[in-house]
Amino acid sequence: MKTSTKLVAGAAASMLPSIAKADVPLHLGQAGSGGNTIWIVIGVVVVLFFVVAMFVIGQFISLYIQALLSNAHVGLFEIVGMRLRKVDIRTVVYSRIRAVKAGMNIQTAELETHYLAGGRVPNVISAMIAAKGAKIDLPWNTATAIDLAGRDILDAVQTSVNPKVIDCPAQNGPRATIDAVAQDGIQLKAKARVTVRTNIKQLVGGATEETIIARVGQGIVSTIGSKASHKQVLENPDEISRKVLESGLDSGTAFEILSIDIADIDVGDNIGAKLQADQANADKQRFQAEAEKRRAMAMAQEQEFKAEIQKNKALVVLAEAEVPKAMAEAFRKGNLGIMDYYKMRNVQADTSMRSAIAGEGGKADGA
Repeated sequence: MKTSTKLVAGAAASMLPSIAKADVPLHLGQAGSGGNTIWIVIGVVVVLFFVVAMFVIGQFISLYIQALLSNAHVGLFEIVGMRLRKVDIRTVVYSRIRAVKAGMNIQTAELETHYLAGGRVPNVISAMIAAKGAKIDLPWNTATAIDLAGRDILDAVQTSVNPKVIDCPAQNGPRATIDAVAQDGIQLKAKARVTVRTNIKQLVGGATEETIIARVGQGIVSTIGSKASHKQVLENPDEISRKVLESGLDSGTAFEILSIDIADIDVGDNIGAKLQADQANADKQRFQAEAEKRRAMAMAQEQEFKAEIQKNKALVVLAEAEVPKAMAEAFRKGNLGIMDYYKMRNVQADTSMRSAIAGEGGKADGA
């Protein structure tokens, strides 16, 4: 392109001296000289315009020739228009050449439209070429829709041709194993490997790998939990794969599950025994709390009884304090004689003596 521009400029430079030195008839005089000057200026302008036009066209001529020789014709005005619309010309032209060479007639306008929509044109063309080689039906509209949806269409086609393996649970996930408990209370720790391939028809709007991992984990936990003993699972781990695979876990996803393999399964803790121990400990604490409650109530009741005793003793003391008053009142009214008083005192002294003797005898017996 630069060589052609230099040749045109050299030709123009070589033309100017010849035009300037052209023979002018003498009989034209001064008027003839003025006319020749005008023609010289016009010639210079034409040559400069031609040089500029060739310089502008030279930027696109190489791509135009490449497309033309590849039978993937791209108009020169289309190339200029793409440049004005800020489109990467080489990306569009090379993508059309690749498509035509692969036997796909994708128009330049379609490639340009997808580029302006923010799509990855070379990635889509590569995916369609790979799909055609693998005999996978992938129309242009479907491929561009998948690309604009944010999915890697080339990776999807490659996964459809060469299935990939998904670890369940994921290697960078929060848990290293899928933990499930059989009905006998024994915990099992399992790892699974899921072989999937892309379902192109459900790639737009289909669930991703995270959904596959979650569903497989749910199926493993459910299958192990339905077994009466963990030994049944250890004896036939392939039964887990079969039941999980029959559950239709790939429904509504962008993948088709080919196989589910249990990579590893280990015996964990005795969850049932731990739960029973925790329940027993909880019951013990509950019974201790109830016993403490009853003890506190008994102590409170004892204190109430003691208070009642003290109350009754106080009433007795008050009643005994009324006796001397009553006796004095009886002396004043003549209801009690002096001899009656002495008899009463003798009875009281005799009662005190008997009580003292009885108390001393009781102590001696106890010793």
